[in-house]
Amino acid sequence: AMSEVRASHLLVKHQGSRRPASWRDPDGAVITKRSKAAALDELEAYREQIESGAVTFADLAAKVSDCSSAKHGGDLGFFGPGKMQKAFEDGAFALQVGEMSGVVDSDSGVHIIIRTA
Repeated sequence: AMSEVRASHLLVKHQGSRRPASWRDPDGAVITKRSKAAALDELEAYREQIESGAVTFADLAAKVSDCSSAKHGGDLGFFGPGKMQKAFEDGAFALQVGEMSGVVDSDSGVHIIIRTA
């Protein structure tokens, strides 16, 4: 079994998120009004921008991710099993190095993940 992977992610929070606020929206003014459906639409648009090569994953995550990892381009560093929410862990461990996930839904919000090592 793989002991650790390294991954980056881009998180879009919504009104159902465990903590509906972020560095971009400290009071949650925007996030608390964002439906999950709207968050998914936003995430799909981000995924298309990355896939088209219009922007790199890291540059986009740095601008729009609702996780504090944004300041590192979404990089979460290395992590092993049991360190992240199950849905997120399963999504990350399923990827090949360099591969980007589809939508991953966790208690934090909706994510796209890219495995970097």
